[in-house]
Amino acid sequence: MTDGSPPHDPTDRPGPGRRRAPRSGRRRLLAAGGVAALAAVLGLSLALRTGAAPACAAPPVARAAPLALAAPPSVVAPLALAPPPWVVAPVAPPLVVAPVAPPWVVAPVALAAPPLVVASVARAAPPLVVAPLALAAPPTGTAVHKGKATYYDSKGAGGNCSYPSAPANRLYVALGPTEYTAGAACGGHLDVTGPRGSVRVLIMDQCPECPPGHLDLSREAFARIADPVQGVVNVSYRAAVDPPLPGPLTFRIKEGASQYWFAVLVAEHGNPLRSVEVRQGSGAWRATARQDYNYWLVDSGAGPGPYALRVTDVYGHRVTATGITMSPGRVQRGTVKMYGAGGAPVAQSVPSTRRPSAHPSATPSRPPTASPSPATSGSVSALLDAPAPTSSPPTAAQAPTAACTPHP
Repeated sequence: MTDGSPPHDPTDRPGPGRRRAPRSGRRRLLAAGGVAALAAVLGLSLALRTGAAPACAAPPVARAAPLALAAPPSVVAPLALAPPPWVVAPVAPPLVVAPVAPPWVVAPVALAAPPLVVASVARAAPPLVVAPLALAAPPTGTAVHKGKATYYDSKGAGGNCSYPSAPANRLYVALGPTEYTAGAACGGHLDVTGPRGSVRVLIMDQCPECPPGHLDLSREAFARIADPVQGVVNVSYRAAVDPPLPGPLTFRIKEGASQYWFAVLVAEHGNPLRSVEVRQGSGAWRATARQDYNYWLVDSGAGPGPYALRVTDVYGHRVTATGITMSPGRVQRGTVKMYGAGGAPVAQSVPSTRRPSAHPSATPSRPPTASPSPATSGSVSALLDAPAPTSSPPTAAQAPTAACTPHP
C-alpha cells in the first residue's frame, strides 16, 4: 500500500457491526511533510543563489571570521570576491597555516638592524683628541696669542708651581692645562695687553677650567689692563723672553727628601726650564723628572749630598750650581744667575715641545711663607758651563692637577 497503513489480510472483511478507519488524515500529514521538505530545498537554493549562508553553514562562517581578521589584507581580498560557499572550506585552512607569517618577522629585522648600527658608529669616530695634546706647550718665543682674561686671588700662596709664596708685587697668572703643560710653564713670564695697558706676570698656577687662550690673572694684574668691574676682557699676550732676574737661582729641597729620595724646586730662572740634572761629588750627571707641581725628582735618591745641579732653560741657557745640601724645606740661594751678568750665554732659542704624561701625581702640601729665606748652612757656589745642546728633549712631565678657579 502507498497510504502508509499496515498490511492486512485481503480476506479480512469487515463483519457486521465493524467500521473501517478513515484514511484522509494520514494523507494530509504526508502532504504537509512533502511541502515542508520542498520549502526547505527551495529556501536553501535561494540562499545559495543570493550568496547568503544557510543556517546549516553557520558554524563554518563563525570559525572563518577570526581567521579573516588575522590574515593579511592581500589574502582576504580574493576571498571576499568568491561567492560560492564551497570555496570557503578549502580556502580557510591556508589562512590558519602560517607560511605568510615568517616573512613579517624577518623583513623588519633585516631592514632595521644594519643601518642603525653603522650610522651610530660612523658618527662616533670623528672627534679627534690628539690635536690638543699635539699643541700642548707653554707660551714661548715671540708669537702673539689672542684670548681673554679673568682674575682670582691665590691668597698669598705660591700656586700649583709650589713656590713658597706669591711674588711680592702680586703680579701673577694661572694658565689652563694646555699651556700650563704639567708644570713646564712654571717660572716663565708673560706680557699681557688689555684695554687699559700692559702688565708682565709670573706663571705660577694652573686654572683647570681655562681653555687655551684664557688667562686667570691676579686681581692686581687685571687692574693694570682693565677695570675689574668688567670681569672678563679680551687680551693679547706673548712670552717674555729673558726678562730681568731678581737675583741668582734659588733651590728648595722638598720636605721628606733624603739620600734615598731626591726632590728639588728651582726658582727665579726667568724662562721656563727644560731640564735639571744632579750629581754628587765627581759622579755622573743624573736626569731628574719634572712633576706637575714643579719639583724635579730622582725616585731612587741622589745620595746624602752636597750636590751640584745643572739647570737648562728652553732657550739654551745653562748654569751649574754646587754646594746644595740636603736641607729639606729650606730655600738655598746660589751665586749665579740663569743668564745676563753672572749667567750663561744663550746657545739658541729652542722652546720645549715635550708632551705631558697622562698619569697625574698628587699635588704636594705647600704652606705659604711670608718670603723666601736663604739657607743658613752649607755654602753655595756656581759654575758656568758651555751652552746646552738644543737637541736634547725635556724631561717627561706628568698631567696637570687642579689649582685655581677663574672668576667670570
